[in-house]
Order: sequence, then structure tokens, then C-alpha cells
Amino acid sequence: MPQRLTIGKVPVDVVTFSQALERIEQLVDAGHGGFVVTPNIDHVVNVEHDPVFEAVYTRASLSVADGMPLVWASKVLGTPLPERVAGSDLLEPTLRLAARKGWRVFFLGAGPGVADEAARVARERFGTDVVGTDSPMVRVDDAAQLDAIAAQLVAARPHLVMMAFGAPKQELLMDRIADRVRPAVMLGIGASLDFLAGTVKRAPAIMRKTGFEWLYRLSQEPGRLWRRYLVNDPKFALILLRAIKREWVG
Repeated sequence: MPQRLTIGKVPVDVVTFSQALERIEQLVDAGHGGFVVTPNIDHVVNVEHDPVFEAVYTRASLSVADGMPLVWASKVLGTPLPERVAGSDLLEPTLRLAARKGWRVFFLGAGPGVADEAARVARERFGTDVVGTDSPMVRVDDAAQLDAIAAQLVAARPHLVMMAFGAPKQELLMDRIADRVRPAVMLGIGASLDFLAGTVKRAPAIMRKTGFEWLYRLSQEPGRLWRRYLVNDPKFALILLRAIKREWVG
């Protein structure tokens, strides 16, 4: 198991991109199921006052830093993360790996028609065996709906489920159905199916590398994202300052 760093209340595995991909391969090959989370600073802020959301991270099979601010914070906290491992960057290599290994993949989430288009792209571009798609309006406290989603996945028998609902919904959903859909491994990938389908354009590579992808996304969807980026995420600075203080005090 990789070393883990805790940022705020969120554990993050100290792994490179290639190590994260290897860990996903190990999880699938082991046949025990599990799920992968991709925290960013928005997750860290929201977990502070949500013990249910916090508990999900303690049960995750792999937790990777989907955001340059977490990489920068790790250096200040004395356990440097080697690099950003974004869920959106993991998607295509994982789909290529699935094609090579003959894994079945299920796309769950995103807007109407997005998962279907992403599945078409994955089949044509990577040769991935996408065995099903669905875009339900999920209510994670609706037991009957969770039963139906779990039954759908069990029937499709995927090795991998790409979960694209955004946080905290996708994390809560993965946690609540994990035992029922084993041996499937689930990955929380946020907006990645939109990127793959081409319905949303991703930020240029230079903005992703320098930590400004949030600004690009805000410019694309200001009505939906302004509160997250301009009101919620700045609270991360206080969380980091408390963590630094704890380090200094010892």
C-alpha cells in the first residue's frame, strides 16, 4: 500500500501517475472490488463539516490528488506528493488499459446522452468494451434507487465503473454500493465523460499544470461554479494554515 498524507481531514496517497494506474490494475486483477476517489481542494473544504463525506475517504481503495493546490500543500506539510493525478487524466489511459486486458467498462453519470457519446468514442478510439451506460438523477439517500443501480451493475458485470456525478454524490454512491457490486472497481471521475464526449472543452495543458484549470472552468460555467471557486474553495487556506500550525507545534 502506498504512503498516505492527510490534508485537512482527507487522506491522499503519495503516488505518481503511473503508480496510480498500476494500483487500479491491481485492484481489478485482485477481484475484490473497491473504489477510487480523486479529491481536490473543494473536497477538502466540504469534508471539514461533513462526517459522512469524511468517512468515505477512509474506506477508499485509492485516493489521488486531483488538483495542483494539494500538491503544493503537501510540500509545505513535509510529505510531498510527486505530481497531480487528475481523474480526467486517468480516464483515457485506464480505458486503453481496459481494452488491452479485455475488461468490461460501465459509464454511469453525466448529462443525458453524454455517457452514450463517451462510450462511442471509447469504443472507436481505444477499443474499450463499454458494456453499458446510464445517466440517472441519483438521490444517494433513496434506498430503492441504490438497489436499482447496484442491480444494473451486477447484471452488466463490469470490471470497471466510471462514476461521473461530481462530488460528493459520486463518492457517497460508490461507498454505498461497493459491497454489492464487487468485484467491480469504481472510479470517481467528475466531468471526465463530458471531456471525452466533447460536450465540454477541457482547459489547455499549461493551465492544468500551473493550477489555473479552475479559472478556465469558471469562465465556461460561471453560473454553476462561481460559488464553489470564489466562496467555498478559499476556505482551504485556513485549513492549510491549521495543518501547518499542527506540524510546527508537533
